[in-house]
Parts: sequence; C-alpha cells; structure tokens
Amino acid sequence: MDGGPRVPEQRRPGFPAEGEESGALRFGVLGPVRAWRGEETLTTGSPQQRALLAALLLREGRTATAAELIDALWGEEPPSQALAAVRTYASRLRKVLDPGVLVSESGGYAVRGLTEGALDLARAQDLAAGAEKARSAGDLCHARDLLRRALDLWDGEALAGVPGPYAHTQRVRLDEWRLQLLESRLDMDLEQGCHAEAVSELTALTAAHPLRERLRELLMLALYRSGRQAEALAVYADTRRLLADELGVDPRPGLQELQHRILQADPGLAEPSAPAEETATATVRPAQLPATVADFTGRAAFVRELSDVLSAASGKTTGRVMAVSALAGIGGVGKTTLAVHVAHQARAAFPDGQLYVDLQGAGARPAEPETVLGSFLRALGTADSAIPDSLEERAALYRSVLDGRRVLVLLDNARDAAQVRPLLPGTDGCAALVTARVRMVDLAGAHLVDLDVMSPEEALALFTKIVGEERVASEREAALDVVGACGFLPLAIRIAASRLAARRTWTVSVLAAKLADERRRLDELQAGDQAVEATFELGYGQLEPAQARAFRLLGLADGPDISLAAAAAVLDLPAHDTEDVLESLVDTSLLESAAPGRYRFHDLVRLYARACAERDENPPSEREAALSRLLDFYLATATGVYAIERPGDRLVDGLEPTEYPGLSFTEGSAALDWLYSEAAPLLACVRQSAGTSRLRRAVDLLWAAKDLTESGANSHQYETTAHAMCDATEDAGDARAEGRARTTLTNVLLVSGRIQQAAEQAELAMTLAESVRDTTAVSWVANDRGLISLHQGRYADGRTFLEQAIEGYRAADNRAGEALSLCNLSRAHLGMGDTAKAVAIAHKGLTAQLDIGRTMRLANGHFTLGIALTKADRYSEALHQFSDALCIFEAHRQRLWQGTTNFRIAEVHLAARRPAQAAQHSEQALALGCIGGDRMRGNVLTLLGRSLSALGQVDRAKACWQEALNLFQQCGASQADEVRALLSPLTAA
Repeated sequence: MDGGPRVPEQRRPGFPAEGEESGALRFGVLGPVRAWRGEETLTTGSPQQRALLAALLLREGRTATAAELIDALWGEEPPSQALAAVRTYASRLRKVLDPGVLVSESGGYAVRGLTEGALDLARAQDLAAGAEKARSAGDLCHARDLLRRALDLWDGEALAGVPGPYAHTQRVRLDEWRLQLLESRLDMDLEQGCHAEAVSELTALTAAHPLRERLRELLMLALYRSGRQAEALAVYADTRRLLADELGVDPRPGLQELQHRILQADPGLAEPSAPAEETATATVRPAQLPATVADFTGRAAFVRELSDVLSAASGKTTGRVMAVSALAGIGGVGKTTLAVHVAHQARAAFPDGQLYVDLQGAGARPAEPETVLGSFLRALGTADSAIPDSLEERAALYRSVLDGRRVLVLLDNARDAAQVRPLLPGTDGCAALVTARVRMVDLAGAHLVDLDVMSPEEALALFTKIVGEERVASEREAALDVVGACGFLPLAIRIAASRLAARRTWTVSVLAAKLADERRRLDELQAGDQAVEATFELGYGQLEPAQARAFRLLGLADGPDISLAAAAAVLDLPAHDTEDVLESLVDTSLLESAAPGRYRFHDLVRLYARACAERDENPPSEREAALSRLLDFYLATATGVYAIERPGDRLVDGLEPTEYPGLSFTEGSAALDWLYSEAAPLLACVRQSAGTSRLRRAVDLLWAAKDLTESGANSHQYETTAHAMCDATEDAGDARAEGRARTTLTNVLLVSGRIQQAAEQAELAMTLAESVRDTTAVSWVANDRGLISLHQGRYADGRTFLEQAIEGYRAADNRAGEALSLCNLSRAHLGMGDTAKAVAIAHKGLTAQLDIGRTMRLANGHFTLGIALTKADRYSEALHQFSDALCIFEAHRQRLWQGTTNFRIAEVHLAARRPAQAAQHSEQALALGCIGGDRMRGNVLTLLGRSLSALGQVDRAKACWQEALNLFQQCGASQADEVRALLSPLTAA
C-alpha cells in the first residue's frame, strides 16, 4: 500500500516524557486505548475490555456502576451475560494493572491512585488550560507551544477501535475538541505572521472537514495575508456553494464579513492596531533641565522603559528605590534629547527639583566631580560657606541634603562611571539619568539602555517636522533616500533637514543627490556649529593606538557586519586579542555588537573610519593587505564547507590558493551555520574585490559558496554579485575568471527558472573555459547545459552534454560530479521515452552517491530516482525516494529543493488519486518556493488547481490556474496552453 513521506522517528505516545517516573502507570485514550508501565506496553485485552478501561479512565476517578458500564459497552441491547462479562473484564484488567488501581466500590468500579499526568487526556487538558492563560497574558509564543504539545499527544483517532455507544460519544467529543485546539493554534499562527506556513495545513484540514466554516475563515485570511486575494475569495465562493448544496444555508456572518473586508482590502486584516502612548507632563521648581526640543520624534519604547524606571523611584509603584538609568550610544544618536524629553515628562514625580549638568565627557577636559557637586549644592540651597573643599565631603553633604527629597538628576555626556559615582543621590525617592558614549557596565545597580539609530519611519517623521510636510509630501522617495544616507542618525538628519529648511530653492532631490556621494557625505553633514564628523572625531581622538588601528581597518570591509574570526583576519591578530580590542570599541559606542561574536559600524561611522584609514594608516599597503587577508579567510573557510557538504567533489582542488587560513569544521551543521550567517559579508567581500588583484580569488569564493543560491536564502544577493563579477572579469580581460563567473551566473539563472538567459550564459562560459583549458569549469558548464536542454525539451542534446560532463568528471577523478551528471542523464532518457533505462541509470547514480557517503548530493540521487519511478507508475517506491531526499534537503537547509521535492510528492499523490494529500504538499511547495522560479511556481499552482478541482473546490482551482497562466505568459512558458485548456470549460460554464 502506498504511504506518505517518512518522517524522523519520534517518541511514542506511551513512552515516559522528561521528568516522569520511569515505572509509573500511564494510559492513552487519544488514539488506541493503551497502557504502559514505564516503557513496557501492557496488554489491555479485547475491544470490549478496552472499552471498559476507557469508560473508567474518562470518569477521572469517579465510580461507574455496573449498569452504567453495561450501557456504555452495549447500549440498549446488552447480551444476556453482560454483568458477568463486565466482571470478567474488570478481573483481567486488575491482574494487569498495579494493585489498588482498579477498585470495586458500591457495586461498580473506578480507577484510582494514578500519578499526575498519567492519562494523556489529562495532560492535554492541562496544556490547553495553560495555553489559554498564556494567550490571555499576551504570550502568544508560549501559548502556541503549549497547544502544539497538547495536539502532539493525539496518536490518530481517539479511542480508536473501541466499540460501544459511550466510546462513540466520547470519540466525537474529543475529535471536536481537537479541532477547536487546532483552530486556536492556527489563529495564533496567523496573529504571529505565519500565514504562508498555515496555508498548507489549512488546505488539508478544509479538505478533511469541508463544512467547518471556522477553518475556511482561517484559510481565507491566511491566503489573503500571503498575497493570494483571488484564492481567498474563491474559498468563500466554494464554501457558499457547498453549504447551499449540502445544508441549504448561507455562510455564517463572520465568514461573510471577512469576504467583504477582503473585497475592500481592509488594512485592518493585515496590520494590528498600535497601543496608544502614555504621556505625562507637569512643571515644578526648581528646574535646571534644558528645554526639550519641540520636534521630538519617536523613541516611544525607550520613553516608556525609562519612565517605568523613574516611576519606581518616585513611589508610584509598590516600594521606592533610588533609580539610575544609563543611556549609551554613538555621538549624534540622540541620547541627550531623549534623556531631556523623559526628564521633562517625569518632572511631576520629582517635585523637589531637577538638576542638570553637561559633564563634557567627550571633550579634552571632562568636568571635575567636585566642581559639579559645588554647583549642585548651591542649587539645592546650600550656602557657599557651608560647602566643604574635598570631593568626599561634598559628596557626603550632597547625599545628606537630598535625604527625604524627591529629586531627579540628569548627568549628561559622562566620560565614565568614576566621574558619575560621586554625583548619584544616595536615598530612595531620587533618580538619576546618565548619558554617555561608553556603556557603564561598572556602574553598580544601573539600568543600562543602549540607544540605537531611529527606525526609518521615525527618521522620516523627524525630517518632515523640520523641513515641512508640504516639501516632503511631493518627494517622499527622495526624503527616504536622505534619511537613509544619514544612517537614520538623529544628529545627521537634523543637520541635513536644517540645511534644506534654510535653502528654499533646494528640493529634497537636490539634497539627496549631494548625500549620495559617500566620499563627500560627511562634508555635507554640517550646519553652523554642528557637524557629524566633528562628533565622531571626539570619540576617535580618545582611542588607544591598538583601538584606533582596529577602528580604521575594520571600517574598510563592506559587509553589513563582521564576525570575530573575520575581524581577526583583518587585524592579523589572535582571536582573543581581537575580541578584547573589539569589545573595548563597543564600550566607546564607535562599534556595535550586533550579536555575540558579531560586530558592525553605523554607516556614517564606517565612512569616518575609512577616512581615518586613508589619512592615518601607515604604510598605505596595510589597507590592501587587510582586505586580502579577509578574502583569504572567507575563501579558505568556504572551500572547507564545500568539501564537507560534497566529499569526493574535486572542485576545491581547482580553486585559487590562499595564504591566510580559514576556520575548520568537523561536521556539516556547524559548517552550514557559518556559511549562512556569513552570507551577506561574504558576498560583500566578493563585490568589493572587483577591479583589484584579488579578482580571481573573489570569483572562486563565489563558486565555492554556490549553496547560497540553491538554498533560496540569499539568491538575490548572490545573483547581484554574480553579475558584478561577470562585468569585472570582462573588464579585466581575464578569460579564466570570466568563464567561472559566468558559470556561477548560469547556476543562478537555472535555479530561478530563466532558462533562455541561462543558456546564453552557459554558452559564453563554455567558450571561455575551453579557450583557457579550464577543465574544471568545462565539466560544470557541460552539466548545466545538459540541464538547460532538458528544460527546453531537447533531450538528445541534453544527453550529449551530460555524457560530456561525465567524461570530464571521470578524467578528473571527480566521483561526486560524475554521480550528479548520471542522475541528470536519467532524466534525459526519461524525456526520450525510455523509462526502464532512466530507472536503471538513476539507480546507478544513486549507488554512486551512496558509495561516496550520506551527503547533500545523495538527495539528488533519491530525487531523480523518485521522478523515474513516478513515470514508471511505481508510486510507493517513488514516495520512499522523495521522502529520503526531503530529509536530506531539510538537514542541509536547501529550502528551494525542499519545495521542489514537495511538488514531486504532490504529483505522486494526485496520480494515485489522493487529491487531499496532493493539495497539502502543493501548498508546502508554494510556501517554501521551488527551484525554477516563477515557471516552477506556475507548475505548482497548476497541480494545486487539479487537486482542488478533484476535491470539488472549483472556484479556488480556477483562481490557481489563472495565477499560473499569468506566470507562464510572463515567462513565455509553453505550459500556458495546458492551463488555458483547463480554464476553458470553466469559462464556458
């Protein structure tokens, strides 16, 4: 009998869960009625005996009389010896279970003395109750997890195979409850944005429960939020017709309202409403706070966070403490503006005064704490004659004066914690706000806040407030370019906006054009006595020599961030020394720690760091050497990852040598973790190497990292980089490098389904590779040209190219490449109608892959054999092959291949007349994406439409086919005629 794809083995429902006693009794009713003692399965007897056990378990310890049990097992027509049978069943169960579990009481029976959670139904009820509480508290992630765990306790149909009217009633009840839990979990899935993932499951559920309107409603919403509005409306049309045909009723009001909102494109379906911000303002004296800016914008989360800390100090919450909040961030990020704004909002909570001082921490001469204390004491009413001379005495008097008062102290622009400590109030009811460029991790008890740049929305709002709504509204895109060029840094935005506001003849586009030149950008960002570069210069001037060198050299790399290991290569330092200097830069706020072991610059700080490198780095050759070490590090490590993923593949032997070492990995998961986490900086390093002596190594790095495009995770970035390398190698006149660059581009185009463009690039790549006798590239391109020919229906040409590839791989002793081309050759014979030979060659290719080992390429072998077996109508065998391929693709994070395999599984199910399973796997293919881009998406939609049509969901099938037709027409695919034929009878009807 054909089965579905196999999944990894999971813990059986009866096995003890973590924390359970290993020898305790456990029972299952959410599936077949079963019992376990530890891991031992107990015999529960005949169906009627299991029915008796189920009836007792479901009464949760309450006694069931003999009459009730007879009615539960046989209903209105019990056998003549029913009472004796009940007693016999009870006696047999008592022998199997622990003593004292099944007890006789008042002429009946009960199950007692079970440990907590011994019954799977009780565990499910506890988990569901916990999920409801978590959802009410707003913790959707925890609620979803609890519901998943509850639903995982089901092992098929509840009370499966148990006879009797009581079991039937309970089975219906439990099935309905399970569906309610599923609906709740799916509802939360949609609340958390998992729309595409939910479509597949909802499609299967609506096929299994066609009259359940809540599932239809969730499916409509999931489709709409996935950008599939036509299908969402088609679901409603199918539901309305089905309800009318089966029940003679209309859809319930909630479903009708959802259809109306979808037709109106109601924004509320996609965007949750934002909570209103709470503000509080008041004025009391004395007050030293600077005026807050009239155009303060955004920062709502930070305002709330800091206000909550101040509330704890003011006594508005339970208890009172002396609260200290320390804001850190790069110069110009708006620390002072935020602190002053929050302080003004909190003035009412501190009626005894607000103190303020600029501690000049970023300057050459920071303020002395004793001087500051003198001014504070005077402001608090202390006579000059009463102010002592020493720092310690002034600090003690300061704390004494504040005792019993509620005062807010704003210490702006602090240098370090040592400067701040004497200035902190010492009693509850008071609070201090501190701003600094360094993170004050050594300021005991401080609430630390790292202030980042503004969000794009906040940045645009600030720009608009300064420039004026009228000027910005007509040039919104240019305004976004301006705030983007400012790196969303508030100081830079304020300077740029002020320049524009002062020049009425300038348009926003003029300013955007001026800021587009990175080399001039810092020069443009100055107005009056304000300048972004001068702000950064203050921080740079305080760095130690090792810190300054690291700051300059790290700024040279183009990537969005950099790992500790890559930074060590740039600096040519051991990892621990590199970490020390990078963390010290983080403390100065000139560098950010994006995540543990990862670092990044603000865009404007990076420009400043590069300017410093050009000005201060000696000798100048060290700049090129740093970037060369970085490229070597990426190439050496990526080559190692490729070798782990594809043992036996000799591609790595033909790549450019490196001088600087990379990382080494012992297993594939860690290697893939590195590749995907480094994707963006790695590709940026490749692009940055265009037009330099590093060009060949950069192209080989792109080739070694080809998994980035086949996984679908970084396809766009990879394609952009491949195009850039093709142009750079052509300009350099390097035929070998250009041939390899065009090989990588061919692979990108194949993956995205742009077959004609792939054919053109492959032909150029072959000509270039042959001209310089680059045998490694020749074999690769021959394999790609074979695949291209298969897509174009030129199967004989495909066979010729693939046989050329096999010959080249054999000559290079590249067993992995040979096995891959053998698998592709199978598909050529399949296209030529020789199914038996295709199956045989696919088996040969899979055997070759198995000889190499369980690698990612093995998945291609299973996948290809699955296609051949499907064509041979050997559906069960085909599903096993696709299942094996799916497991390997998933383990190696090849998302697009996972989607493609789901498509092939759907084909098998539809051919085997299982349309519900076919629809479910088609939806999974759509959610994951497929190798082949829009062309392949059209194939999936066509198959999904066929599956839905077989399920009677004609309107939704039509919507799928219409979308498929649009895709096929856009890419000029021949499948458009097939879809038109499918739509024709529907259109005529």
